[in-house]
Amino acid sequence: MTSIKLVAIIEATTVTGPAKNLLSFIRRCSTGEFNDELPSVQFSLITFAREPGRKGFQEHTAKLASSQNSFIAAARAQGVEVDVISERFRFDPRVVSQLRRIIAKRAPDILQTHMVKSHLLTKISGLGGHYPWVAYHHGYTTTDLKMRGYNQLNRWSLPSAARVITVCGPFAEQLSKAGVEKERIVICHNSVTSPPAIADGLTRSLKKQLGISTGDRVILSVGRLSKEKGHVDLIRALKTLRELNPTLNFKLVIVGEGPERSRVETAAARADLASRVIFAGQTSTPERYYAMANALALPSHSEGSPNVLLEAMAAGIPVVATAVGGVPEIATNEQNALLVAAGDVQGLAQALNRLLSNDEMASTLAQEARKHVIGKFSPIACARSLLQVYKELADRDCFVL
Repeated sequence: MTSIKLVAIIEATTVTGPAKNLLSFIRRCSTGEFNDELPSVQFSLITFAREPGRKGFQEHTAKLASSQNSFIAAARAQGVEVDVISERFRFDPRVVSQLRRIIAKRAPDILQTHMVKSHLLTKISGLGGHYPWVAYHHGYTTTDLKMRGYNQLNRWSLPSAARVITVCGPFAEQLSKAGVEKERIVICHNSVTSPPAIADGLTRSLKKQLGISTGDRVILSVGRLSKEKGHVDLIRALKTLRELNPTLNFKLVIVGEGPERSRVETAAARADLASRVIFAGQTSTPERYYAMANALALPSHSEGSPNVLLEAMAAGIPVVATAVGGVPEIATNEQNALLVAAGDVQGLAQALNRLLSNDEMASTLAQEARKHVIGKFSPIACARSLLQVYKELADRDCFVL
């Protein structure tokens, strides 16, 4: 087979996380650099949009077809066709019939799903039994009862997929224990490219905008403000850092939004750190923040193959991270990063103090980090391994679960 028609189903409104990885992969495949040995892929996407108010279904569906959130806009800007499914609430049963109609129209060689809803819909619609189904597993979170329920839905859906692609060894073990056959599991870490150069003038302007003085050392945290990301641990670590090194002038810049923001703000106020913690909000251009950072902190309680870790290492920023999930498969303690145990506030504070107080050590770690991730976690290597999975599935004369 020289060409594969692939439909990817994904919940996304912004170009972050899985959505960012998907669009990057589509971009890479469109270059044609693999076509001499692997099939080309024709992508189309299916995503979802919530119905506002009580408009007629036909009228609303027609409007959705041309609607644009940032994810849809970015996909269409790349020339990717996007079908938008109308829903009244997250697990609206009407979605199943819409999904079946779109898939029948697109007639794909392979179905690809991301996250709990698209996995579940592919399972209950029966589509996973009619097409080779590749499910991307980005990890489990246990932040609240609702998320634990979603995790259970995943555990019911994923064993039916022809292949489950996950981002690290620990996730593969979880999938196996949840009933996914080992031979159906593929591990593929996220990838990273060298970040674009940022002019010094733009960095100075951003610092001024955020209220960061010339002598301040900048600790950067990038990611969704949700409980498993450990932002409150980071605030507590900064309180300890201030006690360890009272003369150190530092600011924490938090890039991202999410349900934990008020809790993180409260923690900063209680620790008397409100003036040192800057909430920069959501951004589609994190490289501007990497350019001004003296250290990146990743205090997560759980991770897969975190984009922010790869991006920061590629940008040459010294990193302190918790040794969870796939982090130790990317970074090596004392070689190209400093790793601490999840929840180890004291260890996190000490590691940050080492980086911010020893420029020579920080520079060495950053240089080694950049060489390591650019060499080992390239988009070309990642795309090649994924295309091989698609080729194996599409080459089957028949498909039987």
